[in-house]
Amino acid sequence: MSVTLRILENLTSQNYSGFVRVFSTSTALLHQKKAIVLGIYTEKKQENVINKTETSETYDKWLEGKLTKLLSLSKPIESGSSRLFFGTTEKCSIVSVVSLGEKNPQKNNNESLDIRRENIRKGIAAGIKSLKGLGIENVEVDVTNDPTSAAEGAFLSTWNYKKSEREKCPLSISPLNSLPDNETPLNGEDIVKKWEEGVILAEGQNFARHLMDSPANLMDPTIFCEEVKNKIESCGTKGEIKVIIRDKTWIEEQKMGAFLSVAKGSSQPPKFLEIHYTGEQNESTNPLVLVGKGVTFDSGGVSIKPSQGMEEMRADMGGAATVCSAILTAARLNIPGEVIALVPLCENMVNGEANKPGDVVTAKDGTTIQVDNTDAEGRLILADALCYAREFNPAVIVNVATLTGAMVVALGAGATGVFSNCDEMWTKLNEAGYITGDRVWRMPLYELYSSQIKPAHLADINNVGKGGRGGGACTAAAFLNHFIQKETKWMHLDIAGVMDNAKQEVPYLGSGMAGRPTRTLTEFIRRFNE
Repeated sequence: MSVTLRILENLTSQNYSGFVRVFSTSTALLHQKKAIVLGIYTEKKQENVINKTETSETYDKWLEGKLTKLLSLSKPIESGSSRLFFGTTEKCSIVSVVSLGEKNPQKNNNESLDIRRENIRKGIAAGIKSLKGLGIENVEVDVTNDPTSAAEGAFLSTWNYKKSEREKCPLSISPLNSLPDNETPLNGEDIVKKWEEGVILAEGQNFARHLMDSPANLMDPTIFCEEVKNKIESCGTKGEIKVIIRDKTWIEEQKMGAFLSVAKGSSQPPKFLEIHYTGEQNESTNPLVLVGKGVTFDSGGVSIKPSQGMEEMRADMGGAATVCSAILTAARLNIPGEVIALVPLCENMVNGEANKPGDVVTAKDGTTIQVDNTDAEGRLILADALCYAREFNPAVIVNVATLTGAMVVALGAGATGVFSNCDEMWTKLNEAGYITGDRVWRMPLYELYSSQIKPAHLADINNVGKGGRGGGACTAAAFLNHFIQKETKWMHLDIAGVMDNAKQEVPYLGSGMAGRPTRTLTEFIRRFNE
């Protein structure tokens, strides 16, 4: 038995705030740059019982029960937390043991998510984050329960806008397929496929986070289009995917007056991005059309925002980012069906040509709009995009936007607010959120809210409601609904509340822009085409 294991057997360890540091006289261990993440379950009624996953049980037997001895040194690991053990073997310098919560958690309808999957994401992410800054190059992860969720948690936890922070994370993360002796297999061959799917899902959301978190001077409409086009061309997508970048001349030809009225306040030229994807096994006759709000910086215009927090408005193109990332992810996963993304892109700034409160502009379909608040600009650019979407004879339109502060007040970071005229589509989206853990919550589309925006004093419709501060998210949805033809199935996702993760509401995301709900949109695309 090695010196290390003799030390472990004598239980001479020191406990430091969430991890156990075990000292070894073997200097060779200091040069090992490999770590393993193993899972255990923490049962609420049996907190002192060490209930290991199948993989960690096998690993513990290979170590002759030393892992169990180490775990018994201190209090149980809380769900979603980790504990580090150094020098358990000479072939692996660090083991991070994570709690995956209860083995068979009861379904909780109030939570609207798959608790088991979410616990795996949280637990594996905690394990990966515990290794940050330790110089670990390779990590192998226990994927006993769900390789896809494990990969999501692992790779979502490593992303940070700053490259210097990303470089502190392990260089390589892969599923644990054998013990350190390389002779004892732990899992079947289907694990790799499920793991890779989770990696692709996480990378899709991370790309949305990159787009959203980039400074506005480094992510204007032109750069956004170039980044998305380059990403799609470099990712090895399947099926047929085409990117079309429209310029201001085309937007003018389309008579998108509402969109242009916002764009003219900035020196940055507007763009209209189209992405067309057709899966290899497409059997659909009408496409799913995704429309994303792409305001790459929102000052509020003449109705200018307070300076405090205005820097966050670099992410006011979160709808565009998540829509583009979702269609990219669907293409990488070769999800069947036809999907089109329509993304109007511009800045909302203040110059001599900017919209003024009380101005009247004309949308693509001829609707006149009284602009009483220039900070309600997202709905203006979406109005023209929704009109354009009609030309594709869509089976359903889903628009996504960081639209209202009212939604932040209503739901916070708990869920995306959804307005829909179709129960069937809402059910599919809600089921998608349940699977991904990135939840949605249905909001009302009452006629009351429509009556508060039209008619306007000077035009057909007003871009803000007459009901004062109350129901702001609902009147915004009513405004968009005006541009949806009655026979068209439609959903509006207001993602303002889930735009960032500043308060660490989702522990496996870390701080910064969240890229939500990219994975839920991707899962919806899958379910829509089933």
